[in-house]
Amino acid sequence: MSRLHDLLRQVANSDPQLAKDLQRETDALANRRSFGLHFERHTPEAVELPGRLVRKNDKVRCLPERGKMPTKKNEKLYRVTDLYSEDGQPCADIVAMDAPEDRLSIAVEDLVVVAEFRDPIYPGLVSTGRVERGGDKPFHAVINAENYHALQALLFTHRGKVDAIYVDPPYNTGAKDWKYNNDYVESDDHYRHSKWLAFMERRLLLAKELLNPDDSVLVVTIDEKEYLRLGLLLEQTFPDGNIEMVTSVISAKGVARFGQFSRVEEYVFTVRFGDQKVGLGESNMLDESRSASAKVGKPVDWLGLRRREPTARRGARPKQFYPVFVSISTGHLHSVGDFITNDVDRNSVAIPPGTFAVWPLLPDGTEGLWGITPETARTYLEHGYLRARNAKPSEKRAAIQYLTSGTVAAIASGDIEFEGRAEDGSVIARYKSAKGVIPKRVWNVASHNAESGGTKLLSALIPGRRFPFPKSLFAVEDVLRFFVSEKLDATIVDFFSGSGTTAHAVMRLNKQDGGRRRSISITNNEVSADEQRKLRDEGLRPGDVEWEQWGICDYITKPRIKAAITGCAPDGKPVKGAYKFTDEFPMGDGFEENFEFFTLTYESAMRVSSHREFPKIAAFLWLRAGSRGRRIDNIFTGWDVAEAYGVIANLDLSEPFLKAVEAEAGLTHAFIVTDEDRLFEAMVRRLPEHVEPVRLYSSYLRNFEIEAWRAAR
Repeated sequence: MSRLHDLLRQVANSDPQLAKDLQRETDALANRRSFGLHFERHTPEAVELPGRLVRKNDKVRCLPERGKMPTKKNEKLYRVTDLYSEDGQPCADIVAMDAPEDRLSIAVEDLVVVAEFRDPIYPGLVSTGRVERGGDKPFHAVINAENYHALQALLFTHRGKVDAIYVDPPYNTGAKDWKYNNDYVESDDHYRHSKWLAFMERRLLLAKELLNPDDSVLVVTIDEKEYLRLGLLLEQTFPDGNIEMVTSVISAKGVARFGQFSRVEEYVFTVRFGDQKVGLGESNMLDESRSASAKVGKPVDWLGLRRREPTARRGARPKQFYPVFVSISTGHLHSVGDFITNDVDRNSVAIPPGTFAVWPLLPDGTEGLWGITPETARTYLEHGYLRARNAKPSEKRAAIQYLTSGTVAAIASGDIEFEGRAEDGSVIARYKSAKGVIPKRVWNVASHNAESGGTKLLSALIPGRRFPFPKSLFAVEDVLRFFVSEKLDATIVDFFSGSGTTAHAVMRLNKQDGGRRRSISITNNEVSADEQRKLRDEGLRPGDVEWEQWGICDYITKPRIKAAITGCAPDGKPVKGAYKFTDEFPMGDGFEENFEFFTLTYESAMRVSSHREFPKIAAFLWLRAGSRGRRIDNIFTGWDVAEAYGVIANLDLSEPFLKAVEAEAGLTHAFIVTDEDRLFEAMVRRLPEHVEPVRLYSSYLRNFEIEAWRAAR
């Protein structure tokens, strides 16, 4: 609707009456009510690209004068109609997008290029550094970019291949924690919630394309400001997902608010797809009543045979009301009777001599049900998986216990140690290893404290540098463990990565089980609101080196990850302190991992298609092939083959290229630069079956043209 309002204002300039008629009709439509979550899908966002060269036909904004804060005037969009030089200074002629009569001539240095989300973008990646301590492990990546455009870029490299996405988006508190179209969204903004929903929906739709539909998970954390709307948005965006919400205590001392309840929690939404299941944990996450590792060496758990749910009453399951006979003299289980129908009085059933009958009765005498059928019970009794305990013949009572099918299977496989049989023939077995516990949906775990596991830990890694409300490292680690503990090669994406906690958590998981999981973290280089005012007073603007050095990516994310890997803080001193909980070791030990840092660039489609920007596209090819081994950064010789992939631009050299491809056993991708269908198809026919062919640059260009079309809808 907001886009319609923008268009109506433009129509009003030329035909006021038509604008009024259209306004009346749109108002009528807006007053209709429908089921579901409805919100203003605001004019597609626009992102400023400081540092990007100004080209003819670019969309631009005029920067505020140095030393001054931006005004509404600086939000106006112009298009560059001409570029020229005046007294040696680059200048541009620009015309307003919505008012052709508004024309200016201005110095290029006072312009910033703007990309609207309905415009096609052709991204590149420029490496800004590496940390290598992981040998032949694949590389994690940190991308400095507007996350919507970075997600579009990942659709070229990881569509349908991501195992988990973890995001901690802006909570929309109204405290200048996020921007919409370069403006901070204030608490009194009438469109505050719908702007947030539009902002989130665009990114979630791209995330949906990245996730593996057969087995993956999306995790989104949020507080009370937007959790209700987020829940509805997730249901609307992912109708096939299995959605659950966890309440997690992040500060037991709470946030005191007079006249209100003290807030101690935040919310963790999980959306599971395909075969993805929640894994077992060390504890139930709520209390210390059950610990998986504490059970090692202890006897297996026997469960009561009577069903406990309120609906478990005689007749609900016709075959599960029957007598179990217990020996009067020994108290041992004697035999299992047949089921009886509802019209049979249980007291009329014949009882074997020397025994008494135990029925599935509730404490108040109500007739209930056993958990298994008589046939299964007899099989369990024969093998020692059914027993009686605490027999009281005078009261005709005994505790009837059994082993679950999972425990029985673990005994058969040797995962649970079988030690022999008791006097009554029931098995004696002990846990050999930790068997996980089903986690609950309310978490109260000391390691999830945001202050000790987040703020203080971050301060140890990068002393003196502040970041608002970092997540507890151990909380993120626990969440991911439930979903990727069995996926040692998982790909995990975080497109609101902030200080880099998700990447740090993935490294900890890898250390614990020898995994080769890789993370892709996306963050921008936004400078905090308070710091911006100070920098503008000094005459600085976005794009200046002195400004960019204080951005989130350069000042917080990259230094934090480098410190975590190397064990050295930015000042070169060893990081003090130790990791706790699941895996305890000195933080100064670091991690055996590889990371590369990138900045997203915006390229010309013509230059890309004419093979003049290969170095900017090279990292995408490497990422698509698994970000492992050597990266091919140029192909001056016409072709090159690395461990994971190959690239050929001169098809006259196909013979040596194909031989090199066949010689690399771990190669998975071949990128073929050609405009001719016939030549591409000929190359595809000669590639090994396990190698995925990708045509350059048509597949690359088409990916972003399709995404731009979708964003404009």
